[in-house]
Amino acid sequence: MNLKETRLDSEVVYDGNFISVRKDNARMPDGSIRTREYIAHPGAVAVLALLDNGKLVMERQFRYAPQREFIEIPAGKIDRGEDILLCAQRELLEETGYVAAEWTHLTTSWPCIGYADEQIEYFLARGLTHQGSQLDDGEFLEVFELSLDDAMEWIRQGKINDSKTMIGLFWLERTLNGWGE
Repeated sequence: MNLKETRLDSEVVYDGNFISVRKDNARMPDGSIRTREYIAHPGAVAVLALLDNGKLVMERQFRYAPQREFIEIPAGKIDRGEDILLCAQRELLEETGYVAAEWTHLTTSWPCIGYADEQIEYFLARGLTHQGSQLDDGEFLEVFELSLDDAMEWIRQGKINDSKTMIGLFWLERTLNGWGE
């Protein structure tokens, strides 16, 4: 069965600093034409930074849209044309002050498929060395260490409820337990 929806035209409704809102007309598989509205996002990286002591580098950060703090793994948006690994390395250093000797790409997820084209690239970073954070202007966060067991318990308790962080922690737990071998 063909499920493809084919874009006929596209209009930028809003063009912001890093996202835009688009309104497209698309031909449906049955030949009808429907309007599709979505957020165009450059994509992001998320880093599971594993220290030699077995703990993770985590962040506590206020997020404006939901008006609350979240516990998260380091992450950030990909700049136009930026290599995803270089972006992950940049974000880890900027937000936490760490550099890693070993990088492994874990997976890609699409967190908001109903209304956005954002994709998140997940990396495992090991062999960490602290060099000092370099936060962007206007970026405020607390960096701390947390064991994977505690992180998984915090998910169960609802203390960690950011979807990218939950996905990343689940992937890390499976990866460390030999998943895929």
